[in-house]
Amino acid sequence: MLDRRARGTTTAVFTPLARALLKAGVSPDAVTVVGTVGVSLGALLLYPAGHLFAGTMVITLFVFSDLVDGIMARLAGTTGRWGSFLDSTLDRVQDASVFLALCWWGFGVGQEPLAGALAAVCLALGMLVSYVRAKAESLGFTAAGGLAERAERLVLTLVVTGLVGLGLPAVALTVALGLLAAASAVTVIQRILSVRSQTRP
Repeated sequence: MLDRRARGTTTAVFTPLARALLKAGVSPDAVTVVGTVGVSLGALLLYPAGHLFAGTMVITLFVFSDLVDGIMARLAGTTGRWGSFLDSTLDRVQDASVFLALCWWGFGVGQEPLAGALAAVCLALGMLVSYVRAKAESLGFTAAGGLAERAERLVLTLVVTGLVGLGLPAVALTVALGLLAAASAVTVIQRILSVRSQTRP
């Protein structure tokens, strides 16, 4: 899990921007939607065309909206179930766009079919990680945490993809996606076992 102090630092950095957006009449929901559109278009238009570094820069820029909208909601006192639902749902859209785009790249201009296949596996397992948590919480259990939460999965993927775009051998992305797939599978098992332990007397 990413260091909480790092998250505190990023919150401090983006708070002035969040205040400015609120003052301009922009809603947290609007920032969430714009961020999702930006990430999705950046991934689906640039990665398949082979522009891995440029795509990563665009995605990274819009990913920060995930921090800004939360800060805005807290400042405005509008945090609630709707915002949480929208944010979580659109996070899945962003993740799907990134891994689908890498899958497309791997089987296309990247000529790395194994990377493409592993990107598809990461997409499926990432969705499963989120589903296990959502289903557990709907039943009154807790299934957070694990080896590879969303932040870790996204950071690893974007960093390695961007480096490959700068000249790192493409096999590095294949290796990273393989490790990510394994870590995601472990996370699913960890969360299932956590729920199982909570059902025992």
